[in-house]
Amino acid sequence: MIGYYIIAGLIFIISLYVSNKLKSKFKKYSQVHLQNGMSGKQIADKMLADNGIHDVKVISTSGMLTDHYDPRKKTVNLSEGVYTQRNAAAAAVAAHECGHAVQHAKAYSWLKMRSELVPIVSVASKLSTWVIMGGLILAASTSLGSTVLLIGIILYAAGTIFSFVTLPVEYDASKRALIWLENENMLTGEEHDAAEDSLKWAARTYVVAAIGSLATLMYFVSIYLGRD
Repeated sequence: MIGYYIIAGLIFIISLYVSNKLKSKFKKYSQVHLQNGMSGKQIADKMLADNGIHDVKVISTSGMLTDHYDPRKKTVNLSEGVYTQRNAAAAAVAAHECGHAVQHAKAYSWLKMRSELVPIVSVASKLSTWVIMGGLILAASTSLGSTVLLIGIILYAAGTIFSFVTLPVEYDASKRALIWLENENMLTGEEHDAAEDSLKWAARTYVVAAIGSLATLMYFVSIYLGRD
């Protein structure tokens, strides 16, 4: 298990760095005020309208960096620091979340795949760690342990697949956001650069999570192969 703790420790350090970097970037670009004077909600409303989407509501949600698009309720949920604010960071986040709404409206394949995986992953993520630990414990005294361990690995793999399917979804949403912001002349050059940098760091959090999940999965697989 020492190898697992080393991997987990390294991933935690990298994840913490990226997370802190993201927060510092958003804090920095929150000071880059938009010349058009539009709030995050106004930008979101306009992007939705420009894409012919009229059945999605833009609402405010509590917390920091809690922004997300809910395909079931068809709502673009913007955090307090985005919904009313009029800066480059808010513009980036608002447009990005609307990017997901556009994906939904256009039946973007990767988003559909991720949505279909959600119910499976929600169950698998709760069980995988316990099943793997149970398999490791049982493996010390019975051959049944290897089977239980394999089941746990399969459950964990579902989460790993989900994290990699998430990557094209997030990058595509950012791409749609930046293209729209540029084509509609919503931002100045400086504001657009700030928005782009904000979204790059946000995307990196998903990359770290995916790599971390894959590394952990491979570690568990190596244990299974070593015991098989």
